Amino acid sequence: MPLPDSARDAAANASTDAFTAARPRLQALAYRMLGTLGDAEDAVQETYIRWHSADRSAIRTPAAWLTTACTRICIDRLRKAKAERAAYVGTWLPEPVAVEPPEDETLGESLSLAFLVMLERLSPSERAAYLLHDVFESDYAAIAAALGRTEQACRQLVSRARKSLNVPHSPGAGGAKPRPRFARSRYAADPARAEALAAEFVTAARAGDTKRLMVMLAEDAELWSDGGGKAIAALNVIHGADRIARFFVGIRDKQDPGIQLVFRPVNGRPGIVGYVGPRADFALALEPKDDGRIGAVYIVRNPDKLARLAAH
Repeated sequence: MPLPDSARDAAANASTDAFTAARPRLQALAYRMLGTLGDAEDAVQETYIRWHSADRSAIRTPAAWLTTACTRICIDRLRKAKAERAAYVGTWLPEPVAVEPPEDETLGESLSLAFLVMLERLSPSERAAYLLHDVFESDYAAIAAALGRTEQACRQLVSRARKSLNVPHSPGAGGAKPRPRFARSRYAADPARAEALAAEFVTAARAGDTKRLMVMLAEDAELWSDGGGKAIAALNVIHGADRIARFFVGIRDKQDPGIQLVFRPVNGRPGIVGYVGPRADFALALEPKDDGRIGAVYIVRNPDKLARLAAH
C-alpha cells in the first residue's frame, strides 16, 4: 500500500535533514582524504546520490551509513589519484583554502598543508583509518564497517599510519580515548600574531634581506612549491634556511609589478595570497615551529588550485 503524500514528504524531509546534518563532517573528511575541494565536493555529492537511492528503512544510524559511503568513495578516488600524482610535474600540494583554524585543535592541525602533505605517505586505507580514528574520533567498530575489514586489521592500519607520520599520542582524560599530540602552533590561535609573522616575512623577502630571512627560518626549514607545470615553481623541495632565503631574494624582481598581497590564513596557518587583478597568482602558507621560527613554507601557484581564491 503506497504511503500518503504527507508521509512521503515527511520521510523525504527526514532524509534530507540527516544528510544536511552530516554534510560538514563528510566535506571535512573528504577534503582531508583527497586534498582538493573539487574532488571532496564530488565525493560528497556521490554520497548523497547513493543515500538518495538507498533503502533508508534498513539504515539504523544515518550518520554512520553516510560516513561509510563517503569513506569508500574517497578511497576509490584516492587510489586513482595516486597514479596521477606520481606523474605530476614538480611537487604536488593540496588545494589551499583560506580559512581560520577550527576551534577543535585536532581538526585545526589536520587542516594544515604540512599535515596534508604528510598524509600522502599513507596508503588510501591507512589514511582513511587514521583520519577516522584519530581526527574524527570514530571507534574501531565503525571503521571496520567503513573499510570492510576486521577491527584488528583497522587497529593495525592506524598503528602503521601513526608510525609513518611520527605523531605521538597522549592518554585521554577521564577515560577518553587517546588523542594525537600535534605540534600546536601558537600562531594558529592568534590571527594578529599570524598576520604579523607573514608581514615580517614578506617585508624581509621584498627587501632582499637574507640575514633577516635566515633568522626567521629554522635551519632545517623546507620550501615546497607547486606549479603543476602551468606556472613557474621550484620543481623540487628546497632544503635549508640559506637556500630558501636565496630563493626568495632571487624571485623578488620576477613577480608581476601589479601584484597585490593580501594577508589571509591559508589552511589555518599564517598566509599570504597574491592577486593580479581578481586572479590569485599564488597562495603561501608558513608553518611555524614551537620556537617561533618557520619550519616550512608552502607555495601553490598551479592556477587550477587557486580558482576558488579569486577576488569577487
